Amino acid sequence: MRKFATLFGLSTIVIALVAAAPPAEAAGATVCNGPLAPGTYHRVVVPDGAFCFSDGPVSIRAGLWISWGGTFVLGSDEDTSATGTIGGGVHASDPASVQIHQARINGGIRISGGSGPFGGPFDVTFNAIEDNVIHGGATVTGYDGFWFGFIRNHVSGTVRLSDNTLADPDGNEYVTNVIHGSLMCWGNAPAPQVGDSEGSPNEVSGAKTGQCTNV
Repeated sequence: MRKFATLFGLSTIVIALVAAAPPAEAAGATVCNGPLAPGTYHRVVVPDGAFCFSDGPVSIRAGLWISWGGTFVLGSDEDTSATGTIGGGVHASDPASVQIHQARINGGIRISGGSGPFGGPFDVTFNAIEDNVIHGGATVTGYDGFWFGFIRNHVSGTVRLSDNTLADPDGNEYVTNVIHGSLMCWGNAPAPQVGDSEGSPNEVSGAKTGQCTNV
């Protein structure tokens, strides 16, 4: 993931330069296409093709929902500051990119499908789920972006990573996670690997199965 920090770290600069929109009323959903200001939200929805980004801290109470071709970025791998809490889980259907760093996620992560390896605000698409505390497990299946990293997360629940087919031969980096549950991987291309992350094997209290037996 270090090479992506170099190529796409400018998103942090963009966030700093754009004026943030105020949160919507707590009782409703906030439709995000642009900067997401620090604050508390009931539900955040990223519509088709939208780009929602924030340095945090944010508190989302009733889930984050990302639609086809949408990009959501919270924090970065260059900043260790806590970015907030997402209650109600993360739900994405055919997104371009889901990048969440240094967050507490209650309700798990469910990402299904993708929208291809090219396009979106960074010209290439990638999922980066890094340095989070996740309660409720994680399932990422059928992602077809350029790169995907699931790195340094502490997870309570089973992690299922399957059928993720990426353009980058250095993709599917699943390393340095602590998982209180099982780690199940199958059908990923390339196969799960350390890549250039310089990561370590995952600590898993349950079973490691399929392609993740040796990572």
